[in-house]
Amino acid sequence: MNNADLPLAEVTENAIHLLAREMGVVNTIRFLNQFVTGKGNYTQERDALFQGLSLDEILSDIRHSAGRERA
Repeated sequence: MNNADLPLAEVTENAIHLLAREMGVVNTIRFLNQFVTGKGNYTQERDALFQGLSLDEILSDIRHSAGRERA
């Protein structure tokens, strides 16, 4: 079997090994993460999370949380 006949899964595995060897594992993962799509519906999740809250309330919660992290 020549390289042109490799199954896609093997091509992918070889490419990941080459990237990791040449760029390091961390940069390989950073590179690959560009091509991973999220899951779920952010708009629905956001609407449910902030339902009934005004913008002022949301900003107040953010400021409160940020203040606790600094302390």
